[in-house]
Amino acid sequence: MRIGELAGATGTTPRALRHYEQAGLIAAERAGNGYRVYGEGAVTRVRNIRRLLAAGLTLEDVRVFLPCLDGDVAAGPPSERGLRVARERLAVLEERVAAQTEARDRLAAALREGTGGVSKAV
Repeated sequence: MRIGELAGATGTTPRALRHYEQAGLIAAERAGNGYRVYGEGAVTRVRNIRRLLAAGLTLEDVRVFLPCLDGDVAAGPPSERGLRVARERLAVLEERVAAQTEARDRLAAALREGTGGVSKAV
């Protein structure tokens, strides 16, 4: 299947697919006209990549899961390396949430105090 067909089948964009390919997560062969051609297994692989990205992992994190991207990622037992990457990413996300919560609380407090450091021009 060509890149547009794969994008449609997986709910992504051709640009994202090229990015996944550049990151080494998917591979395509080239047709005689130079177009990328993906095998049917690419649909499962891309859906798994998107699932992992939606869970908060980065493309670099997803690389750890390469051995199981062509099947049901959640069906097999987790590897120690995969668990470590997931725990590290969770810690990063929790830090970001804490920082955003703190910023929100400061802004809410400033608004409750009137202008409280919030510019009148805003």
